[in-house]
Formats: sequence, structure tokens, C-alpha cells
Amino acid sequence: MFRALGDPSRLRLLARLAGSEICVTELADLENEKLTTISARLQTLHEARLVKRRREAKHVYYALLDTHVLHLVQSAMEHAAEK
Repeated sequence: MFRALGDPSRLRLLARLAGSEICVTELADLENEKLTTISARLQTLHEARLVKRRREAKHVYYALLDTHVLHLVQSAMEHAAEK
């Protein structure tokens, strides 16, 4: 789990998911990254049991797994902001 949180790009994805469920294509647009890159990062987060996913037709939506992950992300972001 901490390996997954150690990458700034994956941490940014988690921060984006803190507000709501988001489609992979929308995340790719928001991050200005390739869809395959975002999918690989989300797969790592899913394997670490930090996010959940659901499929709706051709779209895959991701969200934080639960409130524990939300608190973990918030704490990590606060820690990163400290000087």
C-alpha cells in the first residue's frame, strides 16, 4: 500500500478521487496523460486495495475504496505540504 502511495502521480489520482467517482478517460484528460498510463496507475492502486472500480458499458469508473483511504490521502497531502 505504501509503495502505491509513494508515487506523486498516483497520489494525485487519489486526491482527484477524494471528491467523487471518476471515469478513466476523464482522469486521463484531467492529468493530460495517455489513457494507458492512467489505467496502469489505477491498476496499481486497485491492487493495493485503495480504489474500487465499476464498469458501465465501455467506461470504467474509479472511486476511493472507503473513508479510511480518504483519511490516508488527506493525511499524506497535509504531510507533503509541510515544510
